[in-house]
Amino acid sequence: MSSDLVARVDEALPVHRALLEDLVRIPSVSADAFDQAKVRESAEFVARMARERGFDVDIIELETPQGKGRPAILAHKHVGDDKPTILLYAHHDVQPQGTLDGWESDPFEPVEKNGRLYGRGTADDKAGVLVHMAAISALGDDLAVNVTLFIEGEEEIGSPTFHAFLETYRDRLQADAIVVADSGNWKVGVPSLTTSLRGVVRLGVEVSTLTHGVHSGQYGGPTLDAVTALARIIATLHDENGDVAVPGLDAWDDADVDYEEEHLRRDAAILPGMQLLGTGSFNSRMWTKPSIAVIGMDVTSTAEASNTVIPSARAFLSMRVAPGQDPQRAGELLAEYIEAQAPFGATVVTEVAEAGSGFKAGEDTPIMHLAREALSEAFGHESVDIGTGGSIPFISDLAEVFPEAEILVTGVEDPDARAHAHNESLHLGDWRNAILAEALLLEKLGAGESR
Repeated sequence: MSSDLVARVDEALPVHRALLEDLVRIPSVSADAFDQAKVRESAEFVARMARERGFDVDIIELETPQGKGRPAILAHKHVGDDKPTILLYAHHDVQPQGTLDGWESDPFEPVEKNGRLYGRGTADDKAGVLVHMAAISALGDDLAVNVTLFIEGEEEIGSPTFHAFLETYRDRLQADAIVVADSGNWKVGVPSLTTSLRGVVRLGVEVSTLTHGVHSGQYGGPTLDAVTALARIIATLHDENGDVAVPGLDAWDDADVDYEEEHLRRDAAILPGMQLLGTGSFNSRMWTKPSIAVIGMDVTSTAEASNTVIPSARAFLSMRVAPGQDPQRAGELLAEYIEAQAPFGATVVTEVAEAGSGFKAGEDTPIMHLAREALSEAFGHESVDIGTGGSIPFISDLAEVFPEAEILVTGVEDPDARAHAHNESLHLGDWRNAILAEALLLEKLGAGESR
């Protein structure tokens, strides 16, 4: 590893730290209920950084039949026709802050505590944006690959125009390898390549037992309220071991590393005495086996409760499915199962509201080996391959539109990052190492080591 490259990364680190903090201060929440001018401001900030690093830059809001996309940055830096082209992906939009009660500091005013930088977007994914910018800066005139930057602005709302964007700008996005900086590492100090992602299904369920509410004293007994009927259905989703009971779903257990139970309990904030669900290794339960959670329910609130037999209730279920399984078919299997569980003849209506594909990397390739080498050198610790239970459906879109391109999924999150939650944070040491690792990877690719 070049000591000169290390020095250049470290010398510019304070500058990139300040840029990251300025970017975090822009509340670029892409959800409809928030000020979209802030998302535009964030895009312009990223575009300015790219131009300062020698890129030709466009900010694009793609018009589609479903509406206009959030502002994305598409930028290019060409160094030679005989050089490989690397596409660097990240996103500049963020999740809403949620209630302020759970934050220990202002979510959009970055604060450092104990080597971590706190604030919304510090880890997911503005740190990823700055990894790309800092790696390019460190290489400077020694950059020996063509680079395309694709920094989107709608990942946190499901990337609704992503596939259309890929198809529209296919020629400008063609690359030999794609580096996605939107995942995480096994733990602080242990770098990782993410080689599998579960798919996601969101299923709406509505259960009805009456045409309208009736007096619970006068008619209670022979009439069943819809909330109880829905609860009985939900109770069938897991077997006696806590494994998902829906037949036909894929599952396997091939993790190279295993989560220690005490760390899982701590990282997932599990209450004392609560049993852990399922069978097999903990990592398989989170990476390569299905899971189901109730993520929302519409029932009469306790504040509005009356002595009435409730006629209908609705819920949303979030199901994660094994990498490689067709999420639409998995959603249909879940819907069929739920409809078959209707108790006492209750009416059940289901709808697959979302079906996002997972990702499973293929066999090892020379570029994957280079990426592991770069990560190991930068972190001073052997890289490990991991999966993640979370879903990044756009990666399957990348694989579909660009089947010849290698896709490397990296990132800066760790189990303490709390992405999407209160007190999101970035481990600054790992962030620095991630910058160095990407610079090393680009250097190795420019030297033709993968050929």
